[in-house]
Amino acid sequence: MGESTSRRRDTMSDQALIEGTGVDWKTWLAILDEHDATKLDHTAIAHLLVKEFGVDGWWAQSITVGYEQERGVREPGQRPDGTFSASASKTVQVDPATAFEWIADDERLALWLDDLALTQRSAAPPKSVRFDASDGSRVNFYLDEKGPGRTAIQVETTMLPSADEAANAKAAWRERLARLAEALPR
Repeated sequence: MGESTSRRRDTMSDQALIEGTGVDWKTWLAILDEHDATKLDHTAIAHLLVKEFGVDGWWAQSITVGYEQERGVREPGQRPDGTFSASASKTVQVDPATAFEWIADDERLALWLDDLALTQRSAAPPKSVRFDASDGSRVNFYLDEKGPGRTAIQVETTMLPSADEAANAKAAWRERLARLAEALPR
């Protein structure tokens, strides 16, 4: 098996696919190859799976991404538009409203964020905040309560130009989230 197969299989096993769709990876790959799916865009492949084979939308997306990676049409982490995304997360010891304030408020944000400038696009307190970043990427924060006084913060960075930039962004956001956790009130 090739390297792309092992990467794809790390994210979803044959058993999971069989349980979810009744068909394994090898069969889905053969079916999509028979339909010349490498010549189709992401949306068309997913649409084919839903309309022709009755695959649920979530499974259709998963199969499509796996197929694109297997056939070298898409790298891991690459989005349909050719850009890349990266994510990082951290659970902090404050409630979602407090975490939200430390992300959405410019003065508090400046206390833990380094040289990356963020311009807020939208916010849905205390669940999410979206930003445009000075490096051309977009940064989205999602907050989820994990019990009394605990919040999981997930950061997704999109519109990155390469897999290397995505890896760098993931590492940088892990460091930034650690600084945020240290800055939060105790």
